[in-house]
Amino acid sequence: MYDMITERDFFGKKIGGKHPFFLISGPCVMENQDLLDRVCGEMKSICDELGIVYIFKSSFDKANRSSINSYRGPGIDEGRRLLDFIKNKYNVPVLTDIHETIQVDPLKDTVDIFQIPAFLCRQTDLISKAASTGKWVNVKKGQFLAPEDTRHIKTKIQESGSEKYLVTERGASFGYGNLVFDVRALPMIHKYDIPIVYDGTHSAQLPGAAGNITGGVREFIPHMMRAAVSVGIEGLFMEVHPDPENALSDATTQFPLSKAKKLLKDLLTIDRLVKGSILEES
Repeated sequence: MYDMITERDFFGKKIGGKHPFFLISGPCVMENQDLLDRVCGEMKSICDELGIVYIFKSSFDKANRSSINSYRGPGIDEGRRLLDFIKNKYNVPVLTDIHETIQVDPLKDTVDIFQIPAFLCRQTDLISKAASTGKWVNVKKGQFLAPEDTRHIKTKIQESGSEKYLVTERGASFGYGNLVFDVRALPMIHKYDIPIVYDGTHSAQLPGAAGNITGGVREFIPHMMRAAVSVGIEGLFMEVHPDPENALSDATTQFPLSKAKKLLKDLLTIDRLVKGSILEES
Protein backbone atom coordinates (compact mmCIF):
# COMPACT_ATOMS: atom_id res chain seq x y z
CA MET A 1 0.00 0.00 0.00
CA TYR A 2 1.27 3.47 -0.92
CA ASP A 3 1.58 5.73 2.11
CA MET A 4 0.89 9.10 0.51
CA ILE A 5 2.72 12.10 1.94
CA THR A 6 1.81 15.79 1.93
CA GLU A 7 1.92 17.40 -1.51
CA ARG A 8 4.76 19.86 -2.13
CA ASP A 9 5.65 22.30 -4.90
CA PHE A 10 8.69 21.06 -6.78
CA PHE A 11 10.14 23.00 -9.73
CA GLY A 12 6.78 24.00 -11.12
CA LYS A 13 5.12 20.63 -10.47
CA LYS A 14 3.82 18.73 -7.45
CA ILE A 15 5.29 15.77 -5.61
CA GLY A 16 3.62 13.62 -2.99
CA GLY A 17 0.05 12.41 -3.05
CA LYS A 18 -0.96 10.87 -6.36
CA HIS A 19 1.66 12.71 -8.39
CA PRO A 20 4.14 10.75 -10.52
CA PHE A 21 7.78 10.34 -9.57
CA PHE A 22 10.47 12.77 -10.64
CA LEU A 23 13.89 11.64 -11.86
CA ILE A 24 17.41 12.61 -10.81
CA SER A 25 19.78 11.27 -13.44
CA GLY A 26 23.11 11.82 -15.15
CA PRO A 27 26.64 10.42 -15.29
CA CYS A 28 28.24 9.66 -11.93
CA VAL A 29 31.18 12.02 -12.35
CA MET A 30 31.89 14.90 -14.72
CA GLU A 31 34.24 13.32 -17.24
CA ASN A 32 33.97 16.03 -19.92
CA GLN A 33 31.46 18.52 -21.33
CA ASP A 34 30.52 16.36 -24.32
CA LEU A 35 29.43 13.50 -22.04
CA LEU A 36 27.27 15.77 -19.88
CA ASP A 37 25.78 17.41 -22.97
CA ARG A 38 24.87 14.08 -24.55
CA VAL A 39 23.41 12.51 -21.42
CA CYS A 40 21.37 15.55 -20.41
CA GLY A 41 20.06 16.03 -23.94
CA GLU A 42 18.89 12.44 -24.26
CA MET A 43 17.49 12.15 -20.74
CA LYS A 44 15.61 15.45 -20.97
CA SER A 45 14.09 14.36 -24.28
CA ILE A 46 12.97 11.06 -22.74
CA CYS A 47 11.53 12.72 -19.65
CA ASP A 48 9.74 15.41 -21.67
CA GLU A 49 8.12 12.68 -23.78
CA LEU A 50 7.07 10.68 -20.71
CA GLY A 51 5.98 13.67 -18.61
CA ILE A 52 8.63 13.17 -15.92
CA VAL A 53 10.17 16.09 -14.03
CA TYR A 54 13.91 15.78 -14.74
CA ILE A 55 16.85 16.93 -12.60
CA PHE A 56 20.35 16.60 -14.04
CA LYS A 57 22.99 15.11 -11.74
CA SER A 58 26.75 14.81 -11.96
CA SER A 59 29.59 15.16 -9.44
CA PHE A 60 32.52 17.57 -9.69
CA ASP A 61 34.39 15.62 -7.02
CA LYS A 62 34.05 12.04 -5.85
CA ALA A 63 35.70 12.52 -2.49
CA ASN A 64 34.99 9.00 -1.19
CA ARG A 65 36.66 6.88 -3.88
CA SER A 66 38.02 3.51 -2.72
CA SER A 67 41.49 4.23 -4.09
CA ILE A 68 43.52 7.44 -3.86
CA ASN A 69 44.44 6.87 -7.52
CA SER A 70 40.85 6.78 -8.82
CA TYR A 71 39.55 9.68 -10.91
CA ARG A 72 37.70 12.15 -8.70
CA GLY A 73 36.42 14.78 -11.12
CA PRO A 74 37.36 18.20 -12.52
CA GLY A 75 37.05 20.15 -9.27
CA ILE A 76 34.63 22.80 -8.08
CA ASP A 77 35.47 25.63 -10.50
CA GLU A 78 35.19 23.54 -13.65
CA GLY A 79 32.26 21.69 -12.12
CA ARG A 80 30.36 24.92 -11.62
CA ARG A 81 31.08 25.96 -15.20
CA LEU A 82 29.78 22.63 -16.52
CA LEU A 83 26.63 22.80 -14.42
CA ASP A 84 25.99 26.35 -15.62
CA PHE A 85 26.45 25.15 -19.20
CA ILE A 86 23.90 22.35 -18.75
CA LYS A 87 21.44 24.52 -16.85
CA ASN A 88 21.51 27.32 -19.40
CA LYS A 89 21.38 25.06 -22.47
CA TYR A 90 18.62 22.71 -21.32
CA ASN A 91 16.76 24.79 -18.71
CA VAL A 92 16.77 21.95 -16.18
CA PRO A 93 17.40 21.96 -12.42
CA VAL A 94 20.86 20.65 -11.53
CA LEU A 95 22.12 18.63 -8.57
CA THR A 96 25.62 17.87 -7.35
CA ASP A 97 27.30 16.42 -4.26
CA ILE A 98 29.01 18.54 -1.65
CA HIS A 99 31.42 17.25 0.95
CA GLU A 100 32.45 20.34 2.94
CA THR A 101 30.70 23.48 4.13
CA ILE A 102 33.12 25.66 2.14
CA GLN A 103 31.69 24.24 -1.09
CA VAL A 104 28.20 25.60 -0.50
CA ASP A 105 28.66 29.34 -1.15
CA PRO A 106 30.54 28.95 -4.48
CA LEU A 107 27.73 26.71 -5.79
CA LYS A 108 24.60 28.27 -4.33
CA ASP A 109 23.86 30.47 -7.38
CA THR A 110 24.15 27.47 -9.75
CA VAL A 111 22.90 24.39 -7.93
CA ASP A 112 19.16 23.78 -7.45
CA ILE A 113 19.55 20.73 -5.20
CA PHE A 114 22.50 20.11 -2.90
CA GLN A 115 23.19 16.43 -2.33
CA ILE A 116 24.72 15.14 0.88
CA PRO A 117 26.60 11.85 0.31
CA ALA A 118 25.56 8.81 2.31
CA PHE A 119 28.73 8.72 4.41
CA LEU A 120 28.04 12.34 5.48
CA CYS A 121 24.33 12.04 6.25
CA ARG A 122 24.92 12.80 9.95
CA GLN A 123 27.13 15.87 9.33
CA THR A 124 25.03 18.56 10.96
CA ASP A 125 27.06 21.58 9.81
CA LEU A 126 27.06 20.42 6.18
CA ILE A 127 23.31 19.74 6.12
CA SER A 128 22.49 23.01 7.90
CA LYS A 129 24.72 25.09 5.64
CA ALA A 130 23.14 23.63 2.51
CA ALA A 131 19.61 24.08 3.90
CA SER A 132 20.28 27.70 4.86
CA THR A 133 20.61 28.62 1.16
CA GLY A 134 16.91 27.93 0.61
CA LYS A 135 17.73 25.28 -2.00
CA TRP A 136 16.45 21.72 -1.89
CA VAL A 137 18.70 19.31 0.02
CA ASN A 138 18.79 15.64 -0.93
CA VAL A 139 20.40 13.55 1.79
CA LYS A 140 21.52 10.06 0.86
CA LYS A 141 20.61 7.72 3.72
CA GLY A 142 23.80 6.12 4.99
CA GLN A 143 24.21 2.40 4.48
CA PHE A 144 24.56 2.24 8.27
CA LEU A 145 21.50 4.34 9.13
CA ALA A 146 18.17 2.98 10.33
CA PRO A 147 15.19 4.29 8.32
CA GLU A 148 13.63 5.80 11.46
CA ASP A 149 16.74 7.92 12.01
CA THR A 150 16.00 9.93 8.88
CA ARG A 151 13.61 11.96 11.02
CA HIS A 152 16.66 13.65 12.53
CA ILE A 153 17.78 14.72 9.06
CA LYS A 154 14.38 16.33 8.49
CA THR A 155 14.59 18.13 11.83
CA LYS A 156 18.06 19.50 11.10
CA ILE A 157 16.87 20.97 7.80
CA GLN A 158 13.70 22.40 9.33
CA GLU A 159 15.64 23.98 12.17
CA SER A 160 17.89 25.56 9.54
CA GLY A 161 14.82 27.37 8.19
CA SER A 162 13.86 25.14 5.26
CA GLU A 163 11.12 22.69 4.31
CA LYS A 164 12.92 21.59 1.14
CA TYR A 165 14.23 18.15 2.07
CA LEU A 166 14.50 14.79 0.34
CA VAL A 167 15.91 11.51 1.62
CA THR A 168 17.36 8.97 -0.76
CA GLU A 169 17.28 5.25 0.02
CA ARG A 170 20.28 3.46 -1.48
CA GLY A 171 20.56 0.14 0.33
CA ALA A 172 21.92 -0.99 3.67
CA SER A 173 25.14 -2.78 4.60
CA PHE A 174 24.67 -6.54 4.60
CA GLY A 175 27.87 -7.95 6.00
CA TYR A 176 31.14 -7.07 4.28
CA GLY A 177 31.19 -5.99 0.63
CA ASN A 178 27.44 -6.26 0.09
CA LEU A 179 24.28 -4.15 0.23
CA VAL A 180 20.64 -5.13 0.41
CA PHE A 181 17.59 -3.03 -0.48
CA ASP A 182 14.97 -3.50 2.22
CA VAL A 183 11.62 -2.28 0.87
CA ARG A 184 10.37 -1.88 4.44
CA ALA A 185 12.58 1.21 4.67
CA LEU A 186 10.27 3.15 2.35
CA PRO A 187 7.08 3.10 4.49
CA MET A 188 9.25 3.58 7.56
CA ILE A 189 10.59 6.85 6.15
CA HIS A 190 7.21 7.90 4.76
CA LYS A 191 5.86 7.70 8.30
CA TYR A 192 7.69 10.98 8.98
CA ASP A 193 6.16 12.70 5.93
CA ILE A 194 9.53 12.74 4.17
CA PRO A 195 9.68 12.67 0.35
CA ILE A 196 11.65 9.59 -0.71
CA VAL A 197 13.98 9.18 -3.64
CA TYR A 198 15.02 5.64 -4.50
CA ASP A 199 18.53 5.15 -5.91
CA GLY A 200 18.57 1.91 -7.86
CA THR A 201 22.12 2.27 -9.16
CA HIS A 202 23.94 2.71 -5.85
CA SER A 203 21.77 0.00 -4.28
CA ALA A 204 23.44 -2.37 -6.75
CA GLN A 205 26.93 -1.65 -5.43
CA LEU A 206 29.22 -4.21 -3.83
CA PRO A 207 31.50 -1.94 -1.77
CA GLY A 208 35.15 -2.85 -2.08
CA ALA A 209 34.30 -6.10 -3.83
CA ALA A 210 36.46 -5.39 -6.87
CA GLY A 211 39.72 -4.90 -5.03
CA ASN A 212 40.61 -1.20 -5.09
CA ILE A 213 37.27 -0.15 -6.62
CA THR A 214 33.61 -0.72 -5.80
CA GLY A 215 31.96 -3.59 -7.62
CA GLY A 216 28.33 -4.00 -8.51
CA VAL A 217 25.50 -6.07 -9.95
CA ARG A 218 23.99 -3.89 -12.66
CA GLU A 219 21.64 -6.63 -13.81
CA PHE A 220 19.52 -6.23 -10.65
CA ILE A 221 18.91 -2.48 -11.04
CA PRO A 222 15.60 -2.81 -12.95
CA HIS A 223 14.28 -5.37 -10.45
CA MET A 224 15.03 -3.19 -7.43
CA MET A 225 13.64 -0.06 -9.07
CA ARG A 226 10.41 -1.84 -9.95
CA ALA A 227 10.13 -3.04 -6.36
CA ALA A 228 10.64 0.47 -4.98
CA VAL A 229 8.07 2.03 -7.30
CA SER A 230 5.56 -0.67 -6.38
CA VAL A 231 5.77 0.43 -2.75
CA GLY A 232 5.45 4.11 -3.64
CA ILE A 233 8.11 6.80 -3.92
CA GLU A 234 8.28 10.47 -4.88
CA GLY A 235 11.51 10.36 -6.87
CA LEU A 236 13.98 8.06 -8.58
CA PHE A 237 17.75 8.40 -8.82
CA MET A 238 19.58 6.64 -11.62
CA GLU A 239 23.11 7.24 -12.84
CA VAL A 240 23.35 6.66 -16.59
CA HIS A 241 26.21 6.51 -19.06
CA PRO A 242 26.42 5.75 -22.80
CA ASP A 243 29.33 3.36 -22.17
CA PRO A 244 29.10 2.20 -18.54
CA GLU A 245 31.92 -0.33 -18.72
CA ASN A 246 34.38 2.46 -19.57
CA ALA A 247 33.00 5.08 -17.19
CA LEU A 248 35.58 6.75 -14.93
CA SER A 249 33.45 6.09 -11.82
CA ASP A 250 30.92 3.41 -10.85
CA ALA A 251 31.52 1.48 -14.06
CA THR A 252 29.76 -1.59 -12.65
CA THR A 253 26.53 0.14 -11.62
CA GLN A 254 25.78 2.99 -14.01
CA PHE A 255 22.79 2.11 -16.18
CA PRO A 256 23.14 2.09 -19.99
CA LEU A 257 21.75 5.29 -21.47
CA SER A 258 20.30 3.31 -24.37
CA LYS A 259 18.08 1.28 -22.02
CA ALA A 260 16.83 4.13 -19.83
CA LYS A 261 13.66 4.96 -21.78
CA LYS A 262 12.23 1.44 -21.71
CA LEU A 263 12.90 1.08 -17.99
CA LEU A 264 11.30 4.43 -17.20
CA LYS A 265 8.20 3.54 -19.22
CA ASP A 266 7.85 0.31 -17.24
CA LEU A 267 8.29 2.17 -13.97
CA LEU A 268 5.69 4.79 -14.89
CA THR A 269 3.15 2.04 -15.54
CA ILE A 270 3.71 0.64 -12.04
CA ASP A 271 3.70 4.11 -10.50
CA ARG A 272 0.32 4.97 -12.04
CA LEU A 273 -1.17 1.64 -10.98
CA VAL A 274 -0.01 1.93 -7.37
CA LYS A 275 -0.99 5.55 -6.82
CA GLY A 276 -4.18 5.36 -8.87
CA SER A 277 -5.48 2.26 -7.09
CA ILE A 278 -5.02 3.87 -3.69
CA LEU A 279 -7.03 6.90 -4.80
CA GLU A 280 -9.88 4.73 -6.04
CA GLU A 281 -10.02 2.84 -2.76
CA SER A 282 -10.12 6.03 -0.72
